[in-house]
Amino acid sequence: MSETLYSKKPWLSSYGEGVPTHVDFQETFLTDFLERSVAEFPDRCALNFQGYRLTYSQMDEMVRSLVGYLESIGISKSDRVAVLLPNVIPCVVAYFAIMRLGAICVMNNPLYTDRELEHQFNDSGAKVLITLDLLAARMIALREKTSIEEIIWTSIGDYLPFPKNLLFPLVGKRKKLAADVPQASRVVHWKEAVQTPPSSSRASLSLDDVAMYQYTGGTTGVSKGVMLTHRNLSFQVQQAGSWFPGFEKGAECCLTALPLFHIFGLTCSMNYPVYMGWEMVLVPKPQAPQLLEAINKFRPTFAPLVPTMYIGMLNDPGLAKADLTSIKGCFSGSAPLPVEVTREFEKRSGSVIVEGFGLTESSPVTHLNPFSGGQRKVGSIGIPAPDTECRIVDLADGVTDMPVGEVGELLIKGPQIMKGYHNRPDATAETLVDGWLHTGDIAKMDEDGYFYIVDRKKDMILSGGYNVYPRDIDEVLYEHPKVQEACAIGIPHAHRGEAVKAFVVLKAGETATEEEMISFCSDKLAKYKWPVSVEFREELPKSTVGKILRKDLRVEEATKSQS
Repeated sequence: MSETLYSKKPWLSSYGEGVPTHVDFQETFLTDFLERSVAEFPDRCALNFQGYRLTYSQMDEMVRSLVGYLESIGISKSDRVAVLLPNVIPCVVAYFAIMRLGAICVMNNPLYTDRELEHQFNDSGAKVLITLDLLAARMIALREKTSIEEIIWTSIGDYLPFPKNLLFPLVGKRKKLAADVPQASRVVHWKEAVQTPPSSSRASLSLDDVAMYQYTGGTTGVSKGVMLTHRNLSFQVQQAGSWFPGFEKGAECCLTALPLFHIFGLTCSMNYPVYMGWEMVLVPKPQAPQLLEAINKFRPTFAPLVPTMYIGMLNDPGLAKADLTSIKGCFSGSAPLPVEVTREFEKRSGSVIVEGFGLTESSPVTHLNPFSGGQRKVGSIGIPAPDTECRIVDLADGVTDMPVGEVGELLIKGPQIMKGYHNRPDATAETLVDGWLHTGDIAKMDEDGYFYIVDRKKDMILSGGYNVYPRDIDEVLYEHPKVQEACAIGIPHAHRGEAVKAFVVLKAGETATEEEMISFCSDKLAKYKWPVSVEFREELPKSTVGKILRKDLRVEEATKSQS
């Protein structure tokens, strides 16, 4: 029975009304979907930044102008262009211009330190960086250590509605929303770049060409560039479109609050809305007050968010005056959403929250709970998306299918699965075996074909919707001259879901404080990776070969929290 269990796809009977078991995929590129939306909805708002709106035709013209500029500085097919921006209009425009040129887009997290960015710029071989004035001085200084030749900078104040556009020059710097950009060669203002006459150039591409490197997070030795192809990205949005048949093309509004430098936000809050011809309400700082303001003011109908955002809004004082009833559907991922949060948000908004699951390596969505009818199961990541195959295999041999209800490693196969890791054939061979993505997640499947994540085989920590790799923190702490051994784990956190706790063994005769260790991490790691707690130990648990046993520390911590 176990041999044919997963090939029978028991989950298909739970698909929602109108959801196809197989998608008749169009062999088209993301840029084709943009062109289709421009043709069908030219005057429809595409991008809304704090009330400053660009229609689809205006967005397309700006994309083509940036294509012209990038061509003029020698960027062509397969060159790497790095984007280091929050959710602002140039972020979306840059992404589609890079795609149209056939260059490879490298999305980067603006919260990263220079150390983390230096690794990603050099690993990717990026030639151009598109960033924010607030980061420009740092990036100009960093440029000499990287392959970056040109920097294009934009400002929050570049696209604001009246009267904000008049006030911004007066208050922007005082509020730390703007900064002077040092004079340097090959440093260009965004608005100057998009004055270039629009180019109709379009690279000759295969759907199996690499479209982007999406980094998994972390510092040197950990952060890997996931190679996602044009097919991965195109077929993924077509899978998403099939899952939400109740939504109309050209008629909805998406709350684009998930960071677009993260694959979840990029797919669900940008590529999917462009495919559907929807308005995107860009929220660069997705905290509760800003989210509630955007919902009240711009009335989005679709809201893909992470649990910390739902929790933040429900606990914000502004909730009492907020009207969430415009929202029809929500998508939640990156971490489990507590059932009470789901119920409360659905009650206040009248919407349906669909929980799902995915990985950077899968573009990212592989599993979703049904949206249009079909059963939503609490605690489940849902059922595989159309044309996605899944198996639970034995943890020891990685091959033998496990029976219903028994745990093993989750394996996934489908058109959204990555091509591999850039410059990492070893890691690629380990993760992709016979077309199956070995997720490293321990899971089980019930008799209806619903999947449940039981534990993480990998030690990743999910903090506020961001992936945090414990080895990142370990490596930094090992650089401290007083530290002999260090090991980081995830512990429960009321707002972030999880936060980092570090266990440290000091060298003989040394003394240190918790504050000293956290401060040491502060300029070497993004803030959400900082430990919130440091415990000093005489020794750490180890295996017979001397390997520190991270799982034993997790068990100890869990036992303490239960007692």
